[in-house]
Amino acid sequence: MPTVALKRDELFHHLQRTYTDFEFDELCFEFGVELDEVTSEREEALKSATVKLSKEKIASLSEEVIYKIDVPANRYDLLCMEGLTRALLIFLEKLDAPTYAFTEPEHKETCTVLIDHTSTIRPFVVCAILRDVTFTQESYTSFLDLQDQLHRNLCRQRSLVAIGTHDLDSVCGPFTYDARPPSAINFVPLKPEGAPSYNAADLLQLYETDAECKSLKPYVPLIKDSPLYPVVLDANDTVMSLPPIINGDRSKITLDTKHVFIECTATDLTKANIVLDTMVTMFSQYCASPYTVEPVDVIYKNADVITNSYTTPALSTRKETAKVDFVNSLIGIELEPHQMLTLCNKIQLGPASLLDANTLQVTVPPTRSDILHPVDIAEDIAIAYGYNNIVKRVPQTCTVGKEQPLNLLTDLLRDEIGRAGYTEVLT
Repeated sequence: MPTVALKRDELFHHLQRTYTDFEFDELCFEFGVELDEVTSEREEALKSATVKLSKEKIASLSEEVIYKIDVPANRYDLLCMEGLTRALLIFLEKLDAPTYAFTEPEHKETCTVLIDHTSTIRPFVVCAILRDVTFTQESYTSFLDLQDQLHRNLCRQRSLVAIGTHDLDSVCGPFTYDARPPSAINFVPLKPEGAPSYNAADLLQLYETDAECKSLKPYVPLIKDSPLYPVVLDANDTVMSLPPIINGDRSKITLDTKHVFIECTATDLTKANIVLDTMVTMFSQYCASPYTVEPVDVIYKNADVITNSYTTPALSTRKETAKVDFVNSLIGIELEPHQMLTLCNKIQLGPASLLDANTLQVTVPPTRSDILHPVDIAEDIAIAYGYNNIVKRVPQTCTVGKEQPLNLLTDLLRDEIGRAGYTEVLT
């Protein structure tokens, strides 16, 4: 399970009240997450067996309380302060689930994909714009932390999706997603700080050998041996990013950034859309018009011929159904259909309705990509109902489990083949 480290006082500020450690632990249990550890920067440094700091350095570390919270691996909307506190407030019925909307710009930005080049390395890109954003130091840090969390989890260490965020005022659209020989890509990277201009080949060599850039070394093999490297450019051919490695210094985000351009290059388009939806739904709350996003047209060209196009982000809202008696049976309760409709609002699956006396229809927002089938709906209704409210009952039947005959046979075969001298290398 991913772990999110959040400053306790900031967390309570977002939740609009304070809790004791016990009270917050109970809230986490009711919501379906786990308060794993209560710590601080200084305490972490003192406990570390690998990082040895001087007494002076340890004394300079903060003692501010940090909550480490384990969240389900498929709840990408809970990987940051904004998403977790929003979900908790909705669960506590102190906040209505927001509705996400598109703005209609006078001139819509475009990103052109040159697929005759990019198809050999990272074929997909999705984009979006957040307008009139106001960052604080806390929200700016959270914005960067969410990208790191997504890269580690859903993006599979950037192998499936890489996120690039840019100050839109420092670049000029329309944008281009291309792939070029490493020697033809020259730009000033974000790291190392104060670096000169590098070509892409020399830059990757630096990241492989320089200890200051060791955090980027794991991503170098993703493109190093490719004859073409992916690159995102603005209308002036300025390099904005070299995905999945590093962004350019020219378009870097700062606390003063007002308009944010987000691009996600990918080998998996479905996951790219989930990542982009997560980024914009979490941080559009800081826009002057909260929960609004400016879309971008993505156009695929092959030898100047348009072969495909779509508008992103998807912000897809869909309907899913579950049978009322199935939900009751799975949880072990006897709720009336109208009670389930109310509970759906606590878990961001509203508005819900009844298609008939036994069929519940819920609305799945773009933040809930984890809802795939009726079992997921039943699980969330159980959370909204409260696990502690489910009455314990003795099962009406008593059974003893045993191995399936097919599994027994394969185990016996595996043992005999192993005794014959073969080595099992793949199962």
